[in-house]
Amino acid sequence: MFAVVTTVILYVFGFVFLYGVIRLGVRHALEDVELYRAKAQRAEELAASRDRTFLRENAFLAGS
Repeated sequence: MFAVVTTVILYVFGFVFLYGVIRLGVRHALEDVELYRAKAQRAEELAASRDRTFLRENAFLAGS
């Protein structure tokens, strides 16, 4: 009987531990996604700014 109770307790705590580990992993993954999204948006803004500057300095290439 002791073995059954011990097995059930360890089984339940194993699932609780696994849930915590998965939840922690998902939270860190979502934080990474937010960080990459911000970096990508910033890179896009810088590229657009560089394009506008380039076209302003070299208007003959834009056909204006």
